[in-house]
Amino acid sequence: MKNFLLLMALFPLVAVSQFNPAPAPKQSKSILIMNAHAHLGNGESVENAVVAFEKGIITLVADARTVRLDLTKFDTVIQASGMHLYPGFIASNSTLGLHEIDAVRAFNDVAETGTFKPSVRSAIAYNTDSEIIPTVRSNGVLLGQITPRGGVISGMSSVMQFDAWNWEDALIREDDGIHLNWPQVYHRHYDKGKIAIEKVKSYDQQLTEIRLFFEEARAYAKSKMDVTEVRYEALRGIFQGLKTLYVHADDVKAISEALRFKREMQIKHMVIVGGYDSWMVAEDLKRDSVGVMLRRVHDLPMLTGDDIDMTFKLPYILYKSGVLFCLQNEGDMERMGTRNLPFFAGTAVAHGLPYEEAVKSLTLNAAKMLGVDKQLGSIEVGKDATLFLSKGDALDMQSNDVVHAFINGRALTLTDKHKALYERYKNK
Repeated sequence: MKNFLLLMALFPLVAVSQFNPAPAPKQSKSILIMNAHAHLGNGESVENAVVAFEKGIITLVADARTVRLDLTKFDTVIQASGMHLYPGFIASNSTLGLHEIDAVRAFNDVAETGTFKPSVRSAIAYNTDSEIIPTVRSNGVLLGQITPRGGVISGMSSVMQFDAWNWEDALIREDDGIHLNWPQVYHRHYDKGKIAIEKVKSYDQQLTEIRLFFEEARAYAKSKMDVTEVRYEALRGIFQGLKTLYVHADDVKAISEALRFKREMQIKHMVIVGGYDSWMVAEDLKRDSVGVMLRRVHDLPMLTGDDIDMTFKLPYILYKSGVLFCLQNEGDMERMGTRNLPFFAGTAVAHGLPYEEAVKSLTLNAAKMLGVDKQLGSIEVGKDATLFLSKGDALDMQSNDVVHAFINGRALTLTDKHKALYERYKNK
């Protein structure tokens, strides 16, 4: 019996060693990437770029046709002619690393019990040994906002990088914001064979409870109390402008109510998550400087009367409206589906969104909403060398082929469970 228990205890370690490569060591040698088509993440591109980085920081970004370089000064030179260079893609509003096996309850750290739980922290539950993480890195997704779920206030998210020994090493920005699930305004039901839409009877009561909780938290933040109230303390940063309030809402009325709530509570930073109807209130979003983490592009329309390609063209509509937005993947099978995030942007390109703006929606736009744009989100001198090289178009599922990836200048090993199984069965 003891031997059996020991074997079961060691089995996860064997699985991890087989599919999860060890985190890369710190960058010790200078690296130069030559002649790649660099998509800088800020809406610009350089067709024949030279990009250099040392000690994890980008030191040079230029057009290879306009500069002269002494290649002997660089320890490693990567000839990338015909390849595409991108900043690391960011998985916003993700539960990656919080849930490994859906059928096993012990693996589920996505949500805690309770309704108002702003003090819940996703960072400490993040599992760096998840077998899913290497599979998303293989498609260029190198960073993520790890977000709790459930209740009215789910808790605090944190921004993590996807190559670390533990959650402390993975942290980029700890407890970046609080996630509020706005009450559902309307519900749909069938009445005599037709769909009827009615206002949820408890909506006003739920909204009153939210307002009361935030009013109490705001009063607490202004007072000098000897006793710490953990739930209210977690919201202090919201009222001080140090954290962002992420409001999960899709309906136009819910979004409008959330914007009014922002003004009433004097909340400095707010982001709408989901935002299916956000295009209807674009001017209000711009006026209040509120960005949108747009719902999954590869999804069906929410309403039967909407265009069948509504979700495909929402990014273009928001872009034309001047609203700051990024793409995310909340929904069914979202953790393993995170690898498809680049292809959401590709679909948006096919429906009108300019290519470099699509790249921006996965990089700098997301970094701005997460408050890490000074160090991440674009290929610029002085920023972290978190980037990757693909032999083909990274937004195209047929040609995307990531061959080099770096986090803080550290060269990643791009092996994963999917590739291992492919090699095992391809000749069967």
